[in-house]
Amino acid sequence: MVDSLLTKEQAEKLEREREVDFSYSFKDKGRFRINVFHQRNFLGAALRLIPAEIRTVEQLRLPPIINQFTRYNQGFFLVVGPSGHGKSTTLAALVDEINHKRNDHIITIEDPIEYLFLQDRCIVDQREVGSDTLSFHRALRAVLRQDPDVIMVGELRDPETMSTAITAAETGHLVFASIHTNNASQTIDRIIDSFPSGQQNQIRTQLSATLLGVFSQRLIP
Repeated sequence: MVDSLLTKEQAEKLEREREVDFSYSFKDKGRFRINVFHQRNFLGAALRLIPAEIRTVEQLRLPPIINQFTRYNQGFFLVVGPSGHGKSTTLAALVDEINHKRNDHIITIEDPIEYLFLQDRCIVDQREVGSDTLSFHRALRAVLRQDPDVIMVGELRDPETMSTAITAAETGHLVFASIHTNNASQTIDRIIDSFPSGQQNQIRTQLSATLLGVFSQRLIP
């Protein structure tokens, strides 16, 4: 069954790296984020349901104040927290708020694409790492030449992606992104410490000029 869900590229990645992460829509059944992996010489899989409807900040019972960050024309806003604690859902709510309220060009870079946006007042282009672009960093560099107003980066994984995202915010774009940290202060330290010591002052200055806010979230069991 698993083999039938994989594209040729995903199957090759599974063979090469022994695991692969992707999203898949089953007709009339829903959309899932799927991780396929090897265990004891067999394939295993974990599936997580992605709701078809993108819920609003109010429906998610998030602090209403975070909606104010969708009204900026430029800047850098981060959603942080542990893996599996709803960061993608919050980012989708913020992006969809812009989609319904503003007349902008939105580009998302995700690995994999989870929520599917239905264009309303905005043009929304969704790019997936692996199938539409080779990496977050390469996609971000290219995005700056694709005339976006709003950029959403699914995850800041490396210094190159962090630096390009900050530069995008600095050059007139509204950038939303997520990172696996536990709170605001740890997030700032994590970003700055990712860079060589000779570059840290520059990153610190750029962050101070562009950072709109850090929203930390954790699901309570």
